[in-house]
Amino acid sequence: MFKPKTVPTVEVKPFGASFEVPAGQTVLESALEHFIPFPHNCTVGTCGACKCRLVEGKVKAITDFGYVLSQQELDAGYILACQAVPQGERIVVQVQAGIEDAPPAERYQGTIVVTESLTHDILRVTVEVDRPLRFVAGQYANLKTDALTLPRCYSFADAPDREGKRKVSFMIRKVPGGAFTEALFAGSMNGAPLAVEAPQGDFHLRTGSGPMICIAGGSGLAPLLSILEDARKKRVTRRCVLLFGARTQADLYALDQIRAIAGGWRGGFEFVPVLSNEPAGSDWDGRRGMVTEFIDAALAGEADRGAELYMCGPPVMIDRAIEVACNLGIGLDSIHYDKFTDMSTAARSVAA
Repeated sequence: MFKPKTVPTVEVKPFGASFEVPAGQTVLESALEHFIPFPHNCTVGTCGACKCRLVEGKVKAITDFGYVLSQQELDAGYILACQAVPQGERIVVQVQAGIEDAPPAERYQGTIVVTESLTHDILRVTVEVDRPLRFVAGQYANLKTDALTLPRCYSFADAPDREGKRKVSFMIRKVPGGAFTEALFAGSMNGAPLAVEAPQGDFHLRTGSGPMICIAGGSGLAPLLSILEDARKKRVTRRCVLLFGARTQADLYALDQIRAIAGGWRGGFEFVPVLSNEPAGSDWDGRRGMVTEFIDAALAGEADRGAELYMCGPPVMIDRAIEVACNLGIGLDSIHYDKFTDMSTAARSVAA
């Protein structure tokens, strides 16, 4: 007689929850069906929100985890729950702690009321919502119009207010051929209604006293400005270095906002813009090269003194920064990031 096939069981720490995963389902799908508050967003393996550590057992990846996770994370046993199918009778995964006392996600009706050009391909977009929206600095919102099949994710660019904000702003980069950003940059979205679902994500400033190294690329500056402005208001006294990678001087923006943060920072603040494609012979006398080349100098020998990295930007920047930081002695649990991807990335991942 054939032995009945065993249905895999998954245990999720620290929730202490266990559940069976039917054939054909992923860890995330089954967790949500059992009302486990598993962190997630895109569900197609592009955002990394469902990243967790495989403590016991084996899984099969529907889509290669390496599309989102760094080699260091893969080596440490991290997986994406939305792309993981259990193999064997039992697996155990460890979910990272979320934001304590974070407001629950809600649906709002919003309208684009102001757009301001920051660079040739980045706009500051202000959205007015139908009631005060509460969020934690570093979180993001899902924005959707009737013309979009899937929502777009954008980080809040300002510090939150205790009682919530009726107007929230985002820094949005133009994606060539993008269904949303092409219309936005053409001006046809002004006054258009938006469905807003927020807050989302658990990128946030942790409690600590060691130096914080912030690394931004392109529109990835937005959540870091939110975190830094909020930390300034809360009189955080940690030493901070903000590394900002851009192509040329024309791609630098929000400099007045950064100066205001630096002027009110209580623990020592340094802003280091790094240009990767500034023409030779220009009047630029600052740093040149890749922003990740300056992590060592920013740490200033304090990697073992509670230093943390907070990063947001393109995947290639994040992956390289993780590699550099780990080589300098920073543990993965002290590296926090939000990778900026667009719908073309999602399309490639789904196709794979």
